[in-house]
Amino acid sequence: MDAAETIEALSALAHPARLEVFRLLVRAGPPGLAAGDIARATGSLANTLSTNLGILAGAGLVSSRREGRSIIYAAAYERMRDLLAFLMEDCCGGNPAICAPLQAIAERASCAADAC
Repeated sequence: MDAAETIEALSALAHPARLEVFRLLVRAGPPGLAAGDIARATGSLANTLSTNLGILAGAGLVSSRREGRSIIYAAAYERMRDLLAFLMEDCCGGNPAICAPLQAIAERASCAADAC
């Protein structure tokens, strides 16, 4: 991920409603959620949600697929990892203690996913 792609992704997330939608999709996992379910969970109006999902998709942070009459949206985990990796690339400046809390967060997330 380069600086321009990072700026686009961060800009897409720099809005309360879009951040809420993205975090909801991250929690939903790879199966994703139907647009109607996202709207109900976030209290978004259909046209506002559509615009926000379009911005997130344009930044590569969500993907969509059609299932019958529904459009299912899912977080683009690879893109999210690329964004986090870009932000962490220069972390620590030789001092691992700076990033240690982030490692603990990643371990907790991994544990939750594995149902430790």
